[in-house]
Amino acid sequence: MEPSVYIETTIISYLAARPSRDAIISGHQVATHLWWESYRGRYALFCSTLVFEEAEAGDPDAATRRLAYLEDTPKLAVTDAAKELARIMIDKAVVPRGYPQDALHIAICAVHDIDFLLTWNCRHLANALSRKRIENTVQEQGYHCPVICTPEELMENGYL
Repeated sequence: MEPSVYIETTIISYLAARPSRDAIISGHQVATHLWWESYRGRYALFCSTLVFEEAEAGDPDAATRRLAYLEDTPKLAVTDAAKELARIMIDKAVVPRGYPQDALHIAICAVHDIDFLLTWNCRHLANALSRKRIENTVQEQGYHCPVICTPEELMENGYL
């Protein structure tokens, strides 16, 4: 069975965005497109109804481009168990109170036993300090924590 990957909204946003002039963002866009084109076939992809809601928001043309990438991606339900796990992460300050959707993305993955959470959210999700606290809290609640990573981290031998 192929490993499962949850496609978080930032991934879709980088795929659908116009090329950035910012060197770092541009590099992330290149890595995201490379992963999407060359690596995604190695995984069972999933998103959630939350990702769809976030992708629909904002400029209608951009939303249309974002949603096109999600067209054939199975949606995982936002269950009561996921909501409870997200609440626990917020209560324990593992994810900042002002970002409940970030906790919910993690919780959806944990409840549905997803292997990887692919994201460019390096502020609250894919950073070394947050990952360990997230992993410990998810495991304390009896779930397997997904590996939270960027597209660069989910490519064999890197992309450079």
